[in-house]
Amino acid sequence: MRPLPRTEHPLVIRTDYSDALAWARIVAAIQRPHPAWGFTAQVQIVDDPSFDGLSRDDIVRLAKPEYHLSFLFIVDQQAVKRKDHACLAVDIRKKREFRVIPSEVWGVENNLSLGNMDWTDFANWVDQSDTFRGFPIPRDR
Repeated sequence: MRPLPRTEHPLVIRTDYSDALAWARIVAAIQRPHPAWGFTAQVQIVDDPSFDGLSRDDIVRLAKPEYHLSFLFIVDQQAVKRKDHACLAVDIRKKREFRVIPSEVWGVENNLSLGNMDWTDFANWVDQSDTFRGFPIPRDR
């Protein structure tokens, strides 16, 4: 198993190789700019078969303190199988998690990276399936 790559951006790590088409859809949705605001996720995509089958805990153990990663996203078996392809967002330091649909990864990444919001700001908005689907868009007056 290789170490996680060093990067200044949070990682999106593929740990399930059962469905290449689902993976391509997930990556495309993560990289697509938000339709209203144009924001994009500043992440590094990790598509390395040596990570196939690794658990969240395995990935967290690979995140060395000198990497300065505080969170990352995992595209695991559940993300691949779910209709909404919700990825696992993981707080590396406190080992907290929630799921986030790929089209909303930008919001989690942007706001956590900039310190605009805290982990709990997102965790408080998850639905009954523990999935963050975005904040309501305010209507223009």
